[in-house]
Amino acid sequence: MLDISELSRRTGCPASKLRYYEDIGLIRSAGRKGLKRLFEESVIPRLTLIALGQTAGFSLTEIGALIGTGDRPELDRQALGVRADAIDRQIRELTALRDGIRHIMTCSAPSHLECPRFQRVLRVALKRRS
Repeated sequence: MLDISELSRRTGCPASKLRYYEDIGLIRSAGRKGLKRLFEESVIPRLTLIALGQTAGFSLTEIGALIGTGDRPELDRQALGVRADAIDRQIRELTALRDGIRHIMTCSAPSHLECPRFQRVLRVALKRRS
């Protein structure tokens, strides 16, 4: 068993975040020792999955639905595929934006507004906003 401060130290996750995760049902404590919450070591992989899910852009609610409440999370493969597709779209959009910005840096047009490629970058940016 790990008390909340030891779990925090081992995972780098602040105790306040651990308490919040417990409050919303992402993790469960196994009890208390005085005022400190105690956790089984099996909570560490869950915290790793939560961090991975957040990095992938899932909300905490979505992560909760993905990993469930059991000790052995069964990940929703379809939801993961949908998110992977969204990341692929975002990568394509950001790559086009990066390439456009690099072109604008070296563009020989008298004004950026006269550059056809800059005009395309503006359209992509406008499309992304709406």
